[in-house]
Amino acid sequence: MIKRLVVGLLLLIVLGLVGLNSIGITPAFIVYGPGVASGIGAKLLCSAEYVIGSERDQAFEDLVQYSPILSQITIRYDETKRAVTSSLFGMKEKTASFIPGLGCAVDYANYPQRSRLTVQQDEASAAPWPAGSGVSSIDLELQTLLETLLEQDNSRRLNTRALLLVHEGMIKAEAYGQSMTSESRLLGWSMAKSLNAIMLGNLEMRGFLSLYEVPGFPQWSADSRSAITSTDLLTMTDGLDFSEDYNPGDDATAMLFTSPSSSDYVLARPLAANPGARFNYSSGTANLLSRLYTDTLGGPQAAYDDYRQQIFKPMGFQHAAFETDASGVFMGSSYFYASARDWARMGQLMLNGGVINGHRLVTKDWVARATSPNQSENDKAYGYQWWLNRGNESLRFPELPEDVYYANGNRQQLVMVFPSQQAVIVRLGWTSGRYPVAENFARVLEAL
Repeated sequence: MIKRLVVGLLLLIVLGLVGLNSIGITPAFIVYGPGVASGIGAKLLCSAEYVIGSERDQAFEDLVQYSPILSQITIRYDETKRAVTSSLFGMKEKTASFIPGLGCAVDYANYPQRSRLTVQQDEASAAPWPAGSGVSSIDLELQTLLETLLEQDNSRRLNTRALLLVHEGMIKAEAYGQSMTSESRLLGWSMAKSLNAIMLGNLEMRGFLSLYEVPGFPQWSADSRSAITSTDLLTMTDGLDFSEDYNPGDDATAMLFTSPSSSDYVLARPLAANPGARFNYSSGTANLLSRLYTDTLGGPQAAYDDYRQQIFKPMGFQHAAFETDASGVFMGSSYFYASARDWARMGQLMLNGGVINGHRLVTKDWVARATSPNQSENDKAYGYQWWLNRGNESLRFPELPEDVYYANGNRQQLVMVFPSQQAVIVRLGWTSGRYPVAENFARVLEAL
């Protein structure tokens, strides 16, 4: 009888877990999920509220697209403190707070560095793009095409929020959906990685570091990780053991939503492959590059000030916020919010060989290296935090020119550069499935 009861109980547990799995509650979720859910809820809703200015219903709908379980979080907005508090079933409550010019981050009691940063205020300019916000170069036929594409996208529930075309250095068309405008700061997710790389290239140009040398993290000095070079990090061939699956207990979710210092989390990861041998896409690696930027300049305040003087202002950014984690280090993996026009500036800089608004931010040689295939044994179509169309046996997008390279982010964020056409196309949105990149962008190129 006891044996049968035990067997029955075990069966009920298994069946219960199977049922919970069907709604996104796995054994790993039970252990790690509440902290991750609370963190992602607080962080993304805070940024949606105070950085983007999204309607709260829309922001919540965006959030729930990541997992149905997020529909169960409890949210509390504090207008006085400009903060958002979130918890899942009352567990692991987390608060994210907003700092003007810096955006949002989850707060941690023992990490006051971010809150102590002296932040510079943005200065809008009416000068012609890309130096300022002035646009007088719209081509009516191209404008109609982009508006048509955006309408078609959204009739298919692709949630495109911005489409923008730059041709021969001028904005020729731009279209916006879901109450967005040319000033709306939109999350690029992993497109921040490409800006992150530009910032390291700027330090190299100014003689602060060599990307061919090891970054010199003291945490790695006594083991085989000391062989990892900065170029290995830029090309994501560093060999570190880091999982990018975005499940509870996964490295990426732990780093982004439960760790006060994203870079400290990754610095503790062991090697899984020899440096330089294999490509492994890793947001953790991107945050190590942000840490390298910070350490090279002497700390969070110095890094922030340098970014504003050497990147933000010369680039001509008008509506942009580069968020940090609680330790004050830029979240180079994920959290750069910018208008479509600002994202286009990044593509135009690359197209110009490292120059924009009369300022050289990176060398022409760096741009060539950044857009060249890496030397890994498994996936060569990736440069310095820029995806490449070429490099492997077949093109990533056979329908598009071979020389195309692009910044790419979750939910199908794109800044795609077309050197042979002297064009940049920006796409921002919230697409959970496939976006017809080749089909749509080929139509735009044909119309030039």
